[in-house]
Amino acid sequence: MSKWLRDTKSGMWIMTVLRLYIGFEWLMDGFEKLTKGFDAKGFVMGAIKNPVMAPTGQPAYGWYGSFLKSFVLPHISFFNFCVSWGELLVGLGLFFGTLTTAAAFFGMLMNFAYVLAGTVSVNPTFIIIEFLILAAGYNAGKIGLDRWVVPFLREKMPFLQRSVTQSTK
Repeated sequence: MSKWLRDTKSGMWIMTVLRLYIGFEWLMDGFEKLTKGFDAKGFVMGAIKNPVMAPTGQPAYGWYGSFLKSFVLPHISFFNFCVSWGELLVGLGLFFGTLTTAAAFFGMLMNFAYVLAGTVSVNPTFIIIEFLILAAGYNAGKIGLDRWVVPFLREKMPFLQRSVTQSTK
């Protein structure tokens, strides 16, 4: 399946449709948070007070609750900024196909943060789509700005260039 996602035109088109869909969703969520104001304090407090529970009756992700309480909550204004702008930038990257795999990775990171905090919503669906985009690699952004951005970056930054053995496969 990964060969099909990475190398075929049909895979490229399917990934483009999925990328546009999820990019639009991230873009609208980020835009709404930026324009209407966003404060994650209530959400973080709720995740701390009502953590995801394991069948044993203990918090399933105790380490995550500790992280929220000791690191996120004291720096909540920084996280408000990061979440709002992060969602907007992930949306722009996915929608326009610019640094597509990086945008999918950071989108997936945010989705996992929401899931660990106990919010299911659309997050599992987004994680699956973002995983497929990551698996498709460059092919997911070919119908987008990555067609020009990735070759430019590979030319300017030698560590991004493909090795001879990879490019002949």
